[in-house]
Amino acid sequence: MKRLHIHIGVQQLDESIQFYSALFGAEPVKTKSDYAKWMLDNPCVNFAISTRVSQAGVDHLGIQVDTDDELSELRNRLRQADAAVFDEGEAVCCYARSEKTWVQDPTGLPWEAYRTMEDAELFSGEAIHSDSACCTPETKGKPDCCEVSNTTTECCA
Repeated sequence: MKRLHIHIGVQQLDESIQFYSALFGAEPVKTKSDYAKWMLDNPCVNFAISTRVSQAGVDHLGIQVDTDDELSELRNRLRQADAAVFDEGEAVCCYARSEKTWVQDPTGLPWEAYRTMEDAELFSGEAIHSDSACCTPETKGKPDCCEVSNTTTECCA
């Protein structure tokens, strides 16, 4: 199954959890001190909020898939879009370990195509507060961002 992903930066997490829980008629499936996530079936969306972004509002969008084949198909479609595609590979970000690919739409909005393998205890594999939600095409290559280890690519920390 494919699921739309929306990540929004918020300033007041508790206030935002209360608002979005009322809007969706559901409590988040994951809540941390700086992050909350809803996995909704109607509409089919992975909706996340966090205080780990540099500004409030839409941080990035994405499509979450369940299988390697779906991810491969989605990656092929992104390459056909005539945009610069960045295959991040395995990453720890947003309290999950995922396989990710990034692209920016013509307006510069980051989109990720990803498959989540398992939950993670930390936001980005490190306990340090981040200025950016995850490794996006905009943050790749900046100092201290997206450091590659032997097994994962960690988000900015």
